Amino acid sequence: MAGQRISIPTDDGGSFQCYTARPDSGSGPGIIVLQEIFGVNNHIRAVCDTYAQEGYFAIAPDVFWRIQPGLELEYDENGIEQGAQLASRCDIDLTIKDIALAIRSLRSMPGSTGKVGVLGFCFGGLLAYLTAARTDVDVAIVYYGGRIDERLAEADSIRRPIMLHWGAEDAGIPPRAREAIRMAFACNDRAETYVYADSGHGFNCDRRPSFHRFSARLAHSRTLGLLHWTIGPRYDLSELWDQHTACEFAARDVDATMRTMVPEPYVNHVPTLTGGVGYKELRHFYKNHFIPRLPPDTKIVPVTRTIGSDRIVDEFILCFTHDREVDFMAPGIPATGKYVEVPHVAVVEFRGSKIAHEHIHWDHASLLKQLGVLNAEALPIAGIEGAKKLLDEKLPANLLMPQWDAEKRK
Repeated sequence: MAGQRISIPTDDGGSFQCYTARPDSGSGPGIIVLQEIFGVNNHIRAVCDTYAQEGYFAIAPDVFWRIQPGLELEYDENGIEQGAQLASRCDIDLTIKDIALAIRSLRSMPGSTGKVGVLGFCFGGLLAYLTAARTDVDVAIVYYGGRIDERLAEADSIRRPIMLHWGAEDAGIPPRAREAIRMAFACNDRAETYVYADSGHGFNCDRRPSFHRFSARLAHSRTLGLLHWTIGPRYDLSELWDQHTACEFAARDVDATMRTMVPEPYVNHVPTLTGGVGYKELRHFYKNHFIPRLPPDTKIVPVTRTIGSDRIVDEFILCFTHDREVDFMAPGIPATGKYVEVPHVAVVEFRGSKIAHEHIHWDHASLLKQLGVLNAEALPIAGIEGAKKLLDEKLPANLLMPQWDAEKRK
């Protein structure tokens, strides 16, 4: 996604630049993305692009424009030193007024719903907190905002929902500071605070050594949950996933399947490492190794479904007669003619209304046993009975444990 620059005039005759990314739909709520001390750099622009894919008008104002406009610093010692100096020289009060102008501008953009949130990182996290206290922004998200504990008197002014993310190993924001902030919001039932174990300052930035993938993804999901609830947009992920599987298993239409996904999706069938990364590879996989390899009697039996803000975890049983080589599940094994029922779990992540990726897991040992290609006599492996018990918990358990019957007789 290629964003663009817009200029916003200030009340004192100046103007500042904002990187802007727009949703493909052309309409939606807005989000102000507030930079770290390193400027509106590649990382901040990528954050804007990501939120545009999620359905937001995302703009990142240049908060250092009065001191050094257009600044982009590296994540190294020199960048940290320069950025810290600029942050210390930044007029916070004027900057919050600039952000208020950006909020007003975002609300008036063609296609905007008028709802606007603010999302800030590091120095931008402090600015997001103060924006929540001093403006009419609808929701605020703070990632590891420094020195908030020195401005807790403003917490009482925050009447809109706010979410704060902290790294447990962030030396610059120690436990005492986090606890003081938490206590300042203790009576505010619209405030949420999360601390991420094993992560430090900057854990959300994949350009920094401190990047912590799990924490970043969990924080993003929580952030989207709050944004969807407060300003939208809201998606029926269950329906979107059902549309995708219908394109695969019912219509068996490759191009329709790809249209339910982001431009560069990926699919990983974990037991066999099959799937694809990117549009070209994944389309080739669907066209040549997935859809035409599905036996005619393929059926999905749903078991459970868990729906989050940007993710579905689907538990189901895939049933089919092995009348051909199903090479995405059992590569290299010719048709056996055997009927199988295989427990599956699909972890499906969405980007807005499109599927971004799928992690598909299944009981591979059970599949191979049911196909008759694995000698499981001396191995603790369940066959089709594993799928049966998934649907009926009253069926016998522990049958693979040799001592179980003897213990029951005692």
